[in-house]
Amino acid sequence: MAYATADDGVRLYYEETGSGRTVIFVHEFAGDMRSWEPQMRHFGRTYRCISYNARGYPPSDVPPDHGSYSQARAADDIKAVLDAAGADDAHIIGLSMGGFATLHFGFRHPRRARSLCVGGCGYGAEPEQSDRFKAEAETTANLLTTGGMEKFADAYAHGPTRVQFENKDPRGFAEFKRMLAEHSALGSANTQLGVQRARPSLYTLVDEMKKLTVPTLIITGDEDWPCLMPGILMKRNIASSALAVMPNAGHAINLEDPDVYNRIVGDFLASVESGRWPMRDPRAMSASITGMKT
Repeated sequence: MAYATADDGVRLYYEETGSGRTVIFVHEFAGDMRSWEPQMRHFGRTYRCISYNARGYPPSDVPPDHGSYSQARAADDIKAVLDAAGADDAHIIGLSMGGFATLHFGFRHPRRARSLCVGGCGYGAEPEQSDRFKAEAETTANLLTTGGMEKFADAYAHGPTRVQFENKDPRGFAEFKRMLAEHSALGSANTQLGVQRARPSLYTLVDEMKKLTVPTLIITGDEDWPCLMPGILMKRNIASSALAVMPNAGHAINLEDPDVYNRIVGDFLASVESGRWPMRDPRAMSASITGMKT
């Protein structure tokens, strides 16, 4: 069993497969490293692929206090895995909570990121949704603490941006729900309070986005409503970014439509590796609608 050790001593369990350029997969709140199995098998044929469990997700350590969990720590934990793997840099691919961590990794450690794939990123980011999102994070933590994982998983798995997965792939959805119920209630509650509830809104990070030059793919499902407008915000302000929207897809895009997801991400990685990923032409941001002077 391989472990990375974070700056504060927390151990993070990881697995790897394949060889070549390093790719690190960063899971969402309702998932764990097993959520990336379709990608580990697909991309492990051409890359060295690493997936790991975030703090709070056994067999990684579960710090007992939510003060040990934060957005900054989540980003720095990626660096700890990168260091343990002995890689100078890597393609960082994240979904949802992992997408936020991937973006913040780009802000904090841009020289260690060969590229960023920011998936399903935006929950609670819109200013008018901030208070509601924080309240729901507290409600979620309370349910985890009082009701346990099985009761929580039954409610959380059927959220409005996950029913698409259930409708398309009932067997895959049942596996996702079963694995969610296996998580640590304490670790999940602390993650809600320390990472989800307390993370800064994307709308306060525009200056950091404008400084980012790492090749970036923003990818979301078109029925993942909380991520659509934040996705446009990131696309507008990260000059090295592209925005991909998967049709008729909800939140768990890498599991819901793995073939489509793998193709889009694979094309992105190949473009970066070939040195042909572009920076935005400044002329594309003209105040003019048509380019005609009035």
